[in-house]
Amino acid sequence: MQAEIARGTSATFAANRAQGSVRFGVHLDDGVTRRGDLHESGSLRVRFPSPETEGLSGVFVNTAGGIAGGDRFDIDIRAGEGARLTLTTAAAEKVYRAPGPAAELTIALKAEARAHLAWLPQETILFDRARIIRRIDIDLAEDASLLLCEIVVFGRAAMGETMQHGEFVDRWRLRRGGRLVFAETVRLDGDIGAKLARPAVAKGGAAIGTALIVPGDETVVERIREASDAFGGEVGISSWNGFAMARFCAQDAARLRADMMTVLGRASGAALPRLWLN
Repeated sequence: MQAEIARGTSATFAANRAQGSVRFGVHLDDGVTRRGDLHESGSLRVRFPSPETEGLSGVFVNTAGGIAGGDRFDIDIRAGEGARLTLTTAAAEKVYRAPGPAAELTIALKAEARAHLAWLPQETILFDRARIIRRIDIDLAEDASLLLCEIVVFGRAAMGETMQHGEFVDRWRLRRGGRLVFAETVRLDGDIGAKLARPAVAKGGAAIGTALIVPGDETVVERIREASDAFGGEVGISSWNGFAMARFCAQDAARLRADMMTVLGRASGAALPRLWLN
């Protein structure tokens, strides 16, 4: 009897999990970036609100209203030769408590020769006991360019919320010209609140972030460091293997978001998506 109840509960849980996927590519047509075939399924959508003079902008929308345990989302984007594409999200993504399996998010980004791809989602907010496993795979041509950022917030400090326990696994792989130039996996699980309090981890910070800039060199690094007096949190940046990376840690999301906007502005000079400015 107990086994039958467990199987029924598991089946009900699985049937109520959100799934979504988006796959599309863009290409250059007579100097204008245009969208090719678009494939959407489940609760994940992408919209293109307005044409841009130098490229195309897309906004992801999760109609499920957030991410919960057992949900699965897949994103596959390709920027064709010479195309320019900027992607963001309509709002911060919330990851809720997961009593069962972790949510899974897989992101594949590809930029072909001379293409430019900007992946600039708004914050991912993890509630207490949230569990998520994210994988980001980036494949760039040797002369393609990339501007990418991710912000993770452990509890909404403004609401008096903290994340004490849960699981956050973040796996990044970057290939350039077919060669692996960066690989990293971040894992925080168990008593996350205690781990974030450690000086060598976040020193009590509730928000962390990463910005990846390709190509990136010491010139980019120095240009960003010139703004260091304006940073409200901790920001460190360096370059190697032909790209630059900035790391962020702050006491709250608002402070880190402001720092990220400063870094992105100095890294590319291009305007941020308008949704970032609301």
